[in-house]
Amino acid sequence: MTDPRSNAPGTVEIQRPEVDPDAEAQGIRERDYVVIAWDDPVNLMPYVTHVFQQVFGWTHEKAQRHMLEVHEQGRSALVRESFEMAEHHVHALQKYSINATIEPGNP
Repeated sequence: MTDPRSNAPGTVEIQRPEVDPDAEAQGIRERDYVVIAWDDPVNLMPYVTHVFQQVFGWTHEKAQRHMLEVHEQGRSALVRESFEMAEHHVHALQKYSINATIEPGNP
């Protein structure tokens, strides 16, 4: 016996959309954001190294490597995170007077 509600007037049958796993993975990659630290004439190099250690929990060597990249190249890509985490890191760096921004990551 058929369900009498299936032929009721006003009933709309909704088809479930097909999900492309590659497109879904692409969407996740597009949501990645990179935290960039920029060089400035104010902060001393040991201070920047210390801040990177405090904000990211990095070793002295890793923090110093990124500090030198900022100093020599004018910028360093510090971490790739979700927008919320990237925003959190930028605010934390800015509290220490480190010039930092967020950029969309490459897909």
